[in-house]
Amino acid sequence: MARRWKNTLTHDDVTPESVYLNRRQIIAGMAGLGMIGGTNMAQASTDLEPNSWEDITQYNNFYEFGTRKEDPAANAHQLTTSPWSIEIDGLVDRPGTYDFAEIMKAMTVEERIYRFRCVEAWSMVIPWNGFELKDLLDLAGVQEGAKYVAFETLLRPEEMPGVRFPVLDWPYVEGLRLDEAMHPLTIMATGIYGRDIPKQNGAPMRLVVPWKYGFKSIKSIVRISLVEDEPPTSWNKAIGQEYGFYSNVNPEVDHPRWSQASERRVGGGLFARRIPTLMFNGYEEEVAPLYAGMDLRKFY
Repeated sequence: MARRWKNTLTHDDVTPESVYLNRRQIIAGMAGLGMIGGTNMAQASTDLEPNSWEDITQYNNFYEFGTRKEDPAANAHQLTTSPWSIEIDGLVDRPGTYDFAEIMKAMTVEERIYRFRCVEAWSMVIPWNGFELKDLLDLAGVQEGAKYVAFETLLRPEEMPGVRFPVLDWPYVEGLRLDEAMHPLTIMATGIYGRDIPKQNGAPMRLVVPWKYGFKSIKSIVRISLVEDEPPTSWNKAIGQEYGFYSNVNPEVDHPRWSQASERRVGGGLFARRIPTLMFNGYEEEVAPLYAGMDLRKFY
């Protein structure tokens, strides 16, 4: 059982957007004058300043609203997010339909700020508001036979123009091993920068698994199932030879079509340098024990 992660951040610890933007301009100027060396610029951790609200909300992957990075921001306004409910079923003591507002009432005391890096072919640092997924699963009561957690995104074609195209087998589905789901770094995010999470970022509730590539962090969740067998996942079904079930950030294993050894930080400008990708996205100390003895090239 993973130890409980002691998150001490509060709303006061999140860098204000105006301060962030001003600091970014100063840092950019210092870099241009050669006052910041390459080693310092390549550091990557949760101590990095968060990206701006504009970076986070205008550059997204949410294929239900289109495949271009700007499509979700342009199209997600069509999504109806209230009322919202999540079906929790399978190997749980209290299966049923859980109203989002009631979940939030139950989790109010536990809600915290999580300043996590997210990585795809690019990276951001996002100050999420949320609570541990474990707390929600405990609310439903996980039964002994459960070994995996399956997730499903909303499918509403009249509000999601991207699903008119067979880019993936809709609805979008994802999954985690139960110990991954119960890890204290695995959260359900409900906000960014202290505001409600925007629709293009997965409103009203999405998964965030910071040591995995971003497509594992499924958005706009409507169903969570506790199951015995490994569940199907959308990208693994679509291109299984490229996207495995685990999808941990591992710079030592290349994607078949590109290297994963480096990444580009969103918001760094047109000529931003690529920086080294960290094992498990910088959370190796916290999550490596989950995979002790596993062949991480086979289980990619």
